[in-house]
Amino acid sequence: MGGVGEPGGGPGPREGPAQLAAPLPTFCWEQIRPHNLPGDKWLVIERRVYDISRWAQRHPGGSRLIGHHGAEDATDAFHAFHQDLNFVRKFLQPLLIGELAPEEPSQDGPQDAQLVEDFRALRQAAEDMKLFEAKPTFFALLLGHILAMEVLAWLIIYLFGPGWVPSTLAALILAISQAQSWCLQHDLGHTSVFRKSWWNHMAQQFVMGQLKGFSAHWWNFRHFQHHAKPNIFHKDPDVTVAPVFLLGESSIEYGRKKRRYLPYNHQHLYFFLIGPPLLTLVNFEVENLAYMLVCMQWMDLLWAASFYSRFFLSYIPFYGLTGALLLFVAVRVLESHWFVWITQMNHIPKEIGHEKHRDWASSQLAATCNVETSLFIDWFSGHLNFQIEHHLFPTMPRHNYHKVAPLVQSLCAKHGIEYQSKPLLSAFADIVHSLKESGQLWLDAYLHQ
Repeated sequence: MGGVGEPGGGPGPREGPAQLAAPLPTFCWEQIRPHNLPGDKWLVIERRVYDISRWAQRHPGGSRLIGHHGAEDATDAFHAFHQDLNFVRKFLQPLLIGELAPEEPSQDGPQDAQLVEDFRALRQAAEDMKLFEAKPTFFALLLGHILAMEVLAWLIIYLFGPGWVPSTLAALILAISQAQSWCLQHDLGHTSVFRKSWWNHMAQQFVMGQLKGFSAHWWNFRHFQHHAKPNIFHKDPDVTVAPVFLLGESSIEYGRKKRRYLPYNHQHLYFFLIGPPLLTLVNFEVENLAYMLVCMQWMDLLWAASFYSRFFLSYIPFYGLTGALLLFVAVRVLESHWFVWITQMNHIPKEIGHEKHRDWASSQLAATCNVETSLFIDWFSGHLNFQIEHHLFPTMPRHNYHKVAPLVQSLCAKHGIEYQSKPLLSAFADIVHSLKESGQLWLDAYLHQ
């Protein structure tokens, strides 16, 4: 029979009503704080304390995601990542071991309790405004225009032949289709399209697998960590990129330790050679395949194989194997440029460093900024120009970001937090400026220690 906090735990056959109603043990933060070790993880949700040590490996989002909140108040993260809270609480109940002592604050450390309270009120207001409800027509049109571009690219080659002009046009159209597929699978991965999580996961496997040739599980494994702890070294995979690039605090650390694997003071230049052109084509392809094999995601592997089969069977008759492979590389390089510039314009220019144990709203606002909106930019970026709103409310359908944005701006104004929104080209330029600044910080520390 399992004990308190163990799956399957419950009262024995001789336990009576008095025992069932026994109060939970209480803990103070001093007792909770040490439980943030591999194999020993506690977290706090809504002032209740849970021992997730053994269950973390079965967490659908991965053990790292939930483990990143070890010994912290994870209430807002819990609400941010889950749609059906009552369903998820059923899994939490066997892990319950106690609650915070009445005299203990809900958040550990020097956090702004008023900001936390105001953010939760904002989220409730968004729920009352039904901003977490998706419009099926919006996402149906997104999928329709992706499929239409796939067909159009093939028809161009079929009707006009594999010359340079038709091939270039087809590659551009396919790259746009691939970029929009990234956005749609991103929506599905955050369960922001369908009411039932299962439908989102199935649709994401189709979009990510059949339309892109990648693993949905691999993407979620990476991306949810990014959302949990954005711009935090060793927790956000998107900024844990040393020793190829140095960002934020890592620049000074490498300089002080006299580490020089690459000429980091020139990283803003070699970024153009190995960043945008190769991320999707090389890094993602290798990492994605390794994840599927190591984690034995055979269904994802079959979905990815279906993409490659469709692509090469569609274009080998026109180009031969070598030509079809060159077309594939061209499409991947083009979409890789889109991916890097669009996804990094909101994060690299912001604060990047080690864990500071901020509350949810503060951590998301410190790591994100927006890009000015227009119909084109909204479509082109997959609404990732509303990165602040997306990070605060990752399960919110993207077509509602513009509705919640004024509420977020008011929250930031009240608490003196910068709500940054910049032009698209300025956002792109800031990526290069940030890399150059980080490289200079490394050089200064390297030369003057």
